[in-house]
Amino acid sequence: MPETLDHLPLARTMEPTWLAKSDHSPAAARRLLRSFLSGVRGGERFSDKGQLLVSELVTNAVVHATRSDQRIRLRLEVDQEQLWITVEDASDQVPQPRKSTDGESGRGLLLVEALADAWGWGPREGVGKQVWCVCSPDPAAGQPCRRR
Repeated sequence: MPETLDHLPLARTMEPTWLAKSDHSPAAARRLLRSFLSGVRGGERFSDKGQLLVSELVTNAVVHATRSDQRIRLRLEVDQEQLWITVEDASDQVPQPRKSTDGESGRGLLLVEALADAWGWGPREGVGKQVWCVCSPDPAAGQPCRRR
C-alpha cells in the first residue's frame, strides 16, 4: 500500500532562523525552505518558485543591506494557498528594483517582482527592515509531464 501524506499538516510556520552574511547563505536558505516545505502537505508545489524567491531575497540582503558583522533573519510560513518569505536585515536602505538589466547582477528584485504574487518591505522592530514576498503554488508542480 502506498504511503500517504495525510499525517502532514496543511499549514506551517518556521521559527525565525538567523543566517550569516555569507556567500553561502542563499544556498542555506534554499535548503531550509526545502526542508520546511517537506513538512507540510502539498509543500512541494511551492518549492521551485520558493527557492528562487528566497535565494534572491537573501542574496539581496547579503550583497546590499548588511554589514559583515551582522546577520540576516529568515521567516517562512505556508498554507495550502500561499508561501510567505520574509528576510530581515539591519540596514535602512530601501530595496528598489533596478531599471537597467544590462549588468550581470541587479535583477534580483525584478525577478521577485515577476515571480511573486506580491512583495514589499517595511521597518522591522528595532533597526533595519524586512523584505517580504508571497507566492501561490505552481499549478504544474507534482503533475506528470505531458508528451507533445
